[in-house]
Amino acid sequence: MKKLSLFVLVTLIIFFGYEGYKYLHFRTTHAVSDAGFIKSDSLSIVNFKVGGKIETLYKKEGQSVKKGELLASIDKKDFLVAKSKIQNNLQSITKEIESLKIKKEIVSNEVNISKRVAKNSINAFNKKVFALKYQIKANEDKLKEIEKNVKRFKRLLNQKLVSKNRYEKLASSRDSLTNSINAQKKELQSLLESLKNVKEKLNLAINQEKSIKEIQTKIDSLNYKKDALSDSLKEINNKISYCDIHAPFDGIIAKKFVNSKRVVEAGYPIYALIDPKDIHIEVLLSEKKLFGVKKGCEVEFRVDAIKDKKFKGVVQGILPASASTFSLVPRDIASGEFTKLDQRFVVRIDLNQVDKSLMRVGMSVNIAIKRDSKN
Repeated sequence: MKKLSLFVLVTLIIFFGYEGYKYLHFRTTHAVSDAGFIKSDSLSIVNFKVGGKIETLYKKEGQSVKKGELLASIDKKDFLVAKSKIQNNLQSITKEIESLKIKKEIVSNEVNISKRVAKNSINAFNKKVFALKYQIKANEDKLKEIEKNVKRFKRLLNQKLVSKNRYEKLASSRDSLTNSINAQKKELQSLLESLKNVKEKLNLAINQEKSIKEIQTKIDSLNYKKDALSDSLKEINNKISYCDIHAPFDGIIAKKFVNSKRVVEAGYPIYALIDPKDIHIEVLLSEKKLFGVKKGCEVEFRVDAIKDKKFKGVVQGILPASASTFSLVPRDIASGEFTKLDQRFVVRIDLNQVDKSLMRVGMSVNIAIKRDSKN
């Protein structure tokens, strides 16, 4: 009986000694931590870019969605009414601009024709006036010569040196030329009057050019309003498009934050969407355990929610700063007082070798990273 008890005692000592050796050896060759969590880079909180009353929520928690699929809508009525008003104003201004352009073209054509006709008429009248003045001057010079001859013939007639018939013929010629000159002067006066009227028409046509500039000013002003309305229309169209939320990627609805018919502000969270295929493990590892841990190291891990099953992964990388570096309240060592604390670094582990359908974001993980024996 004593031999059996001794045998059992020795066996237990050997067994526990071996297990202790295995434990210590494993801890030496592996960096172990229970501060691991499954995380995802494709975790998105989707929301509306405009505020309003939620009209429809198309998805429930846990449902799968495809990229671009409609998730939720808010009431667009106010935006659609505003868009209709802008479109009506834009249409009205566009028609007014077209009408003014036609008016400008008509007035411009009329002014150009009037100016061309007036200038041609002025040139023609100026030539006639010049020619008529030349004729009048020539006739007046001729009349002076005839007047001299009439006076001379009258003296000769009194002396009976010329016949009365010859004198009367010369006097008749003088009277006829005088009447002709008077008629030419009346014609000249009429031409000058007509020339004055034509010049007034030219001035009127030139003044009408100012109205063309006024029309163009109105067109420019309306074009400015049209551009402003076009910008407003683009903005309201953007707001209408913002009334719908679409899935940014293929994934699963992880959480629904609101219910239908609720009024929400712009930016308020509506759904949390996650891609279950884009997951990895982040483990907080003490700086004392980082020896031999680097990219490519093999990893064994257990998930608390999945009993009696081991999984394998690979170290993807070690983030370049400790977790405390990003603390909202950093340690103050300005006074010279310092207590050394063990820093923790985030190690990312790739899960491409794992059936990701078994994993859920947020699950706790126990990690064992096999150290690189070369370091």
